[in-house]
Amino acid sequence: MMNEEQVNVIIQRWRDTPGEHLDLEDYQKFKEFGSACLTHGDSAQLLSFLQDEKNQGLIKIMGCGLIAPLLKDVLERGKSFDHCQAAITHLITTCSPNELLHSLLELIEDIAPGDISETILVLIPHLQTVLLQLEEGKAAGVGLALSALQKQLSRLPVPYTQQQEEADQYGVCRCCHALAAFTKPFIEEVKRKNGNYITNSEDEELRTELLKFCMWSLREPLLEAELNRDRKSALWLFATEIMVILPAIQESLSELLFFNSVKKSPQTESSQSTESRACLAYLLFVQLISIDSFPAVFSPVFVLQCNMEYINQLLISKKESHLLKGLALYGKSLESVQDNSLTVSLLELRSFNSVPKNLQQVLIDCPIQHLRESGLKVFQLFINKLNHEAKHKFFRCMLKTSNHAGVESYIVKNIRSQVEFSMQPGNANRWFQGEELLLLLRLVFCLPKGAQTDLLNSMDRIMETLNLLRYLLIRDKELKSTADAWEELYRIKDEYLKVLRVCISISRGYYSAELKALREDQKLKAKEARDAARSSRLVKSMTVKHEKVSNMSPEAQHQVLQSALVTFDLMESLIVRIEEITEEQVKTPSQTTLSTSDEPLSPCSEN
Repeated sequence: MMNEEQVNVIIQRWRDTPGEHLDLEDYQKFKEFGSACLTHGDSAQLLSFLQDEKNQGLIKIMGCGLIAPLLKDVLERGKSFDHCQAAITHLITTCSPNELLHSLLELIEDIAPGDISETILVLIPHLQTVLLQLEEGKAAGVGLALSALQKQLSRLPVPYTQQQEEADQYGVCRCCHALAAFTKPFIEEVKRKNGNYITNSEDEELRTELLKFCMWSLREPLLEAELNRDRKSALWLFATEIMVILPAIQESLSELLFFNSVKKSPQTESSQSTESRACLAYLLFVQLISIDSFPAVFSPVFVLQCNMEYINQLLISKKESHLLKGLALYGKSLESVQDNSLTVSLLELRSFNSVPKNLQQVLIDCPIQHLRESGLKVFQLFINKLNHEAKHKFFRCMLKTSNHAGVESYIVKNIRSQVEFSMQPGNANRWFQGEELLLLLRLVFCLPKGAQTDLLNSMDRIMETLNLLRYLLIRDKELKSTADAWEELYRIKDEYLKVLRVCISISRGYYSAELKALREDQKLKAKEARDAARSSRLVKSMTVKHEKVSNMSPEAQHQVLQSALVTFDLMESLIVRIEEITEEQVKTPSQTTLSTSDEPLSPCSEN
C-alpha cells in the first residue's frame, strides 16, 4: 500500500511524461488509484483531482480508464452519486471522443443482466455527447452505439399488459424513451443536410443507421407490445416517435411497405426485415399512426396484396402479440375491399394461398380463445370478399386439403349460403348452380374413409352436409331447371346416404360396446372400492386394470360415448327426413315447401 507521498511522486511523473511514453502498467495503475478512491469513499477528492487544471493533460490521455469504476459507483447509487456523475461528465468533455466511444461501447457490451436498463439510462446522455463531438466517423459511431444499446435492450422482457407497462419493472419503457431522445440531434442533422440538397456518403450512412434503428425498434420491442390507440402508453408514444422519424429521414412509408427499399446489412435476415415491416403496416393501417400522410392513390386490393406478405409472417408465429397483430392487419386490409371483388387470379399468388392455410392453423391449434374467435371472423370476411368463381375455387381447395371436420363444416355452411344467394332473383351465377355446383357437391358428399370413417371426429361436417342435402332437396323447383344436374344430385345423394348408414351402424355398435364395457368397469371399481374400504382405511387410491387406457376420467368417457350415440340418432333422423322429402317430391312434384321442422340441425340441437 503506497502512502500519499509515493502516490504524488507517481502522479508527478505521469504529468512530466509525454503520452506516447506511458505504458500499459501506467494506465492500469492510474485506474487502480481511481478505483481505490471510490472504494474508500473519497469520490469528492477524485473529482477534485480530475478537475485540477494541472492534471488536464494527464486526464485527456488516461481518463477513459476511470469510466468503468465511476459507472459502477453510480449504479450503486451511494452517497458519492453526484460526485461520480460530475466526474463522468468531466471525463466526457475532456478525453478523446474516439477513445471514449470505444470505452463506452465496451461497457455496454459487458452489462450484467440485472443492470441493463439502469446502465443504459446512465450512459445514453454521455454517449450522445461523445458522438456529437466526433469529427469523423460519426455515422459509423452512431450505428455501433444504437446496435449495442438495442442488442442489450432486446435481452429484457417486453411488458405486454397495461399493468406490466405501467410498472415497467425491467425499465424497457424508460429505455425506449431515452433512445428516442438520443437519436433526436442526429435526426435533426439529417433533416438539415436534406434541406441543403447536398449530401455525401457520411450523410447517407447516418440516414441508413437511423433507418436500421427504426426497423429494429419495430421488431423489438414494438412487435411484442400490446398497442392500443385508445390508451397512449409509453410504448405507444415510442411507436409514434418511430413513425415520425421515418419520414423525417426521407424514408417513404409506401416504399418501405410496398417496394421494400430497406437497406439490409449482410447479417440481416429477411424474416427479421419482414417482421419489422409487418409491424410498420400494423401501426399504419390498424393503429392509424401517420395514416394522414400516407398516399391515397393505392387501391384497397393493392394494399391487401402487399400486406399479405406481412400477415403471413405474423400468422406463422406462435406468439400472441404477433398473431393478434396479424389478424388485426388482415381484417383491416380486407375491410376496405369491396365484397365479391377479389378475382380467382389472386388465389394463384403464393401469399393468397399460404395466408388462409396459416389462418386455418390458428383456428385449429391456437389455445387462446379470443384469437380463434377473431380468426373465424377474418376467415369469413375473406370469403365475403371473393367473387363467385374465386369462392368456388377456394371452397374446393379447402375441402380437399383442410383435413379438419370443423373447418370443412364451415365451408359447407358457406356453400349453402352461396347456393341460397344464387337462387334469389337477379343473383343467378353459374358457379353455384348446375354442373359447377355438382363439382362442389361431389367433394361435400364424401366420407373420407368410407364406411370406416370416424363419425365422432367427422360429426360437424356430416351434420352440416346433411343439412345442405335436405335444403337442396327442398328447393327442388329451382334446381330441377337443369334435369341432368338434378339426376346427378340424386345419384350422389343415394351413394352418400348408403355409405353413411353403414358407417352409423358400425359406429353405433362400437360405441355401444364401449359404453357397456365402461359401465361394467365402473361397477367393478365401485365393488372393489367397497371391499378395500372394509379391509383397510389406509388405502386412499387404487389402480384398476382396464383393456382400454384413456386420459379421460370415467365420467368424461361416459359423457363422450353417450353423446356419440345421441349424435348417431340425430344423423339417422336427418337421413329419414331426407328420404321422406324425396318420396314426397315423387308423389307431388314441385310442391314441397320449407317448414319450421326443416330448419338446419346441429349436433347440439334438441330431439
